[in-house]
Amino acid sequence: MKNILYLFLLISQVFFAQNSFEKGNTLYQKGKYKEAAQTYESIIKEDKQHSAELYFNLGNCYYKLNKVALSIYNYEKALVLKPHDAETLNNLKFAKKLTIDEIKEVPKVGFAKLIQNFTGIFNYNNWAWISVGIAFAFLLSFIGYYFSQLTLSKRIYFIVMFVLLFALLLSVSAGITEKDHYNNDRPAIVFAEMTEVRSEPQKAGSSIFLLHEGAKVYVKEALENWKKIELTDGTEGWIDASAIREVK
Repeated sequence: MKNILYLFLLISQVFFAQNSFEKGNTLYQKGKYKEAAQTYESIIKEDKQHSAELYFNLGNCYYKLNKVALSIYNYEKALVLKPHDAETLNNLKFAKKLTIDEIKEVPKVGFAKLIQNFTGIFNYNNWAWISVGIAFAFLLSFIGYYFSQLTLSKRIYFIVMFVLLFALLLSVSAGITEKDHYNNDRPAIVFAEMTEVRSEPQKAGSSIFLLHEGAKVYVKEALENWKKIELTDGTEGWIDASAIREVK
């Protein structure tokens, strides 16, 4: 009985979320961006499963409403769920043009960049499923090798097994690397209209530079009501925790 009730509630939630999502889309198409944003936000509050499309649409609403921080924040959340999405990256680029701060990005070079580019093709969940698929193919190849009577077939199966084993190790390593990157990477968006970044976690600390609404930072550590951040150009400092909102 409990299982049936749980299934009913789950189906009801999915139905509610889908209807609300379509309602939000309709409101957006009519140019009612504020109402559409409120509808999408209600889905996020009620539904535990959030999609990249939901955050993308919400980002579009806030962009139309000229709410810089909220638009960038939701585009970034969409990219967490769907990395490298061309449409989201394009809209995020336009939203960033509304920001005041011009922060240079220091790109990684050499072997580290190659590894990041490779592991970043998929998120760690996708790498896990790829590993499962390769492992299943390896098992089938082993069965074929074990039961094959022909020497040539055995050699072919053995070579295929060797290639699949290498691919399995590569996909597992990529998944672990991407999971570690996901856990350690803590992007955040500045929501304060203007805030000071200080040399130490206290008001008495000297001001290093100013950040404005919509700027993207990376959280390195937290101490009481302060967070140590790093910019994309490598600059570090302490910021009031209430001035930013973490994406993950």
